[in-house]
Amino acid sequence: QVQLVESGGGLVQPGGSLRLSCVASGSIFRLYRMGWYRQAPGKERELVATMTSGGSTDYADSVKGRFTISRDNAKNTVYLQMNSLQLEDTAVYYCKSSHYVYDYWGQGTQVTVSS
Repeated sequence: QVQLVESGGGLVQPGGSLRLSCVASGSIFRLYRMGWYRQAPGKERELVATMTSGGSTDYADSVKGRFTISRDNAKNTVYLQMNSLQLEDTAVYYCKSSHYVYDYWGQGTQVTVSS
């Protein structure tokens, strides 16, 4: 079983930036497909960004050009750099790892964009 622990959420003004981190347990992190998802109140959880073990990335249209996913395999960590934050980015952000048929989720970190 993989344990994921997110951090870095908080309150930020529109136009501001935050960097989320997700640390994973295990010795084969480099093989995981990692992703960031978010869930706003009253809405379904949605994909924000993913990165394969080979470094290929995919982004939701709503965050393209503003968010960047990256990973440091030596630290078992995946990051989400969020710039130009908007009110509609407010949500709980979850980290997900995928390997073969196994998916694991973190507990989530709250991001609130408010003036």
